[in-house]
Amino acid sequence: MASNSTTSEVEVNSAVQKVLELAQQKAGTLSDTDMMESFPEMKPEVRVAVVNRLLRQGLMELLKKGEKLIYKLTDPTKKATAPKGADNEEKVVYSIIEEGGNKGIWIRDIRVKSNLIMTQLNKILKSLENKKLIKAVKSVNASKKKVYMLYNLDPDRSVTGGAWYQDQDFESEFVDVLNQQCLRYLQMRSEKFSQDKDGPLLAKEKSLCTVKDVHKFISDLGISKVNLDEEDLETILKTVVYDGKAEQIVQMDGSVLYRAVVPALPPPGLVQMPCGICPVISNCSTCGLVTPKTCQYMSEWLN
Repeated sequence: MASNSTTSEVEVNSAVQKVLELAQQKAGTLSDTDMMESFPEMKPEVRVAVVNRLLRQGLMELLKKGEKLIYKLTDPTKKATAPKGADNEEKVVYSIIEEGGNKGIWIRDIRVKSNLIMTQLNKILKSLENKKLIKAVKSVNASKKKVYMLYNLDPDRSVTGGAWYQDQDFESEFVDVLNQQCLRYLQMRSEKFSQDKDGPLLAKEKSLCTVKDVHKFISDLGISKVNLDEEDLETILKTVVYDGKAEQIVQMDGSVLYRAVVPALPPPGLVQMPCGICPVISNCSTCGLVTPKTCQYMSEWLN
């Protein structure tokens, strides 16, 4: 018995290197069929032992492609993240969710990629959530749906809505306050240089400001409980521009400057919450000039 055990271990050790070399030849992925065709002399029990060892050591990961399982070499520079103690189907689902990054992935897409039935998939997702390996996050793009991502990731702002959302609720009052304060800063600059002795043209030029200037002003006011970055303030400045109370000037180097203007006509009330804040603005072709009736997403907000 001892002799047979020793011989089996020798066979496994020898086969491990062969399988690794074969996987490298096949761009890092292979299947059971590939191994059987390349190594017809390899015993089934040896092949299973090899695969289990490589999975256990984190040198390979198990994926599902259609109806069959495939084995993929792991990136040696990347720490293995496959959940310990998880069964093969959990590993497949985990790897699919991992690919979604911090933008997450819909359960429908997980089901299609894993080819699992819904009841089975729900059971696996619940198990992974209980182990704190993944989490479900509600998306502002679809309030009744959730996306799944790894537990330790911070959701992308396209999922959470960024600083303008609290528990999926749009903070319209917060946006209004920031809009008013950004406009106030622009108007203060215009007033400061309106009596410039060098003439109106130079006064206009001096009244221009950057997003960085506005960001410092808002930060110094201390009116925000959340940490706002320059991108957040740029979004708010765009709402001031949409209201017709400021203008945006693009410089030769691509940088953008802002300046308060006196609107010729009162704002037409097109949008109370301009499209600069909309998480799906990239899919919109209306350039920010919409009414609640013409924008389905905006009407959902206002209702």
